[in-house]
Amino acid sequence: MLNTMGLVQPPHRCPIPVANDPNKVVIPDRRTPPKFVQRLSYIMEDDGAKNGSQSPPLFGGHQSWVQREESFKLKSTMKVHCGFIKNGGAEMLRKDIDYVKNCKFVVASGIFDGYDAPHQPSNISERSQKLFCFLMVVDEVSLKFIKKNTSVRLDSEDGEWVGIWRLVLVKHPPYDEPRRNGKVPKILTHRLFPQAQYSIWIDGKMELIVDPLLMLERYLWRGKHTFAIAQHKHHRDVYEEADANKRRKRYARPLIDLQMKIYRYEGMEPWNPGKSTVSDVPEGAIILREHTALNNLFSCLWFNEVNLFTPRDQLSFGYVVYRLKGLFKFFMFPNCEYNSIFILHPHNREHSSPIEWVKSIKELKGSNNTLNESRGGLGLWTPYPGNLDLVVLPPVARTSKAG
Repeated sequence: MLNTMGLVQPPHRCPIPVANDPNKVVIPDRRTPPKFVQRLSYIMEDDGAKNGSQSPPLFGGHQSWVQREESFKLKSTMKVHCGFIKNGGAEMLRKDIDYVKNCKFVVASGIFDGYDAPHQPSNISERSQKLFCFLMVVDEVSLKFIKKNTSVRLDSEDGEWVGIWRLVLVKHPPYDEPRRNGKVPKILTHRLFPQAQYSIWIDGKMELIVDPLLMLERYLWRGKHTFAIAQHKHHRDVYEEADANKRRKRYARPLIDLQMKIYRYEGMEPWNPGKSTVSDVPEGAIILREHTALNNLFSCLWFNEVNLFTPRDQLSFGYVVYRLKGLFKFFMFPNCEYNSIFILHPHNREHSSPIEWVKSIKELKGSNNTLNESRGGLGLWTPYPGNLDLVVLPPVARTSKAG
């Protein structure tokens, strides 16, 4: 409706300098050699009692502040929290586990709580159709919705398909909040599909219109990058993005403030042209990765912040980059190219959780504590080891029309 009234500007698009022919793209014959991290393993048991908690296993575990701090110190061999704690939820079926074992090149997407329908990619070359696994991660609610509204094809191994997409069911969603559940396949792609060498993530509301092999050549191989993500269309400063999230009611305002206070206390400076990064704020709806140990570690640390704090992943991306002290390298490509990769489709229905409308901490206490998530964002309710009372958030210049 806002579009028809002329109140929303169409996204700025520019040509993507992709190669002319996907059949002529040369795939690197060797993986990128490991840097800084040689071996990465994951904490699989939730030792909640050790950290003072008696609750059942959580998908993200009961990560302590000390464990969080240690995880940012790069070593040759590392073991970190990275979701998928035993009995914490997000289990795949055996038929899907067996299928993805053969997937070296992955285009992944996800639909949770029935908010979207699978959109078929276009302009996909025959070479890419053979090379890539197109994997759509869904929960049981979404699978039921898809089967009711779309033709689902069964293969000889009982695999379920919608067009080019192979549906991958994740049972027992680990969080109460569908937005937070969607971060599992988005950020932890390497955990769901451990045999993958390269992956492209695209949000479920998007229709991919660029050949994935051309995307890998443009955003990874041409510049010898291993991780690529787009620059945010409005903001470069995480504190400005946090302010916009509050204005747009993306999560409880006092909890966004608390996350930003922790980041400020831990030394996160506002973005400025002197920083080594193009921006501290990404558009996270499209992510291209080579699954190196360092990239996998970054994804784990990024997810841990989403698990501990708010599910707004663009608020924690730049923070994790900062904590790794410039050792994690990535390519942040122009937003106008990002807008040329997809066609955006509306959700089947709008999503809004009560916690997104909370304006003051009083609304989350007493009889209203049912607004709180029970399995995510627990770092916002765990006593922080530093004194945040004297932390003053940087002033924000509202340069966007968000809200």
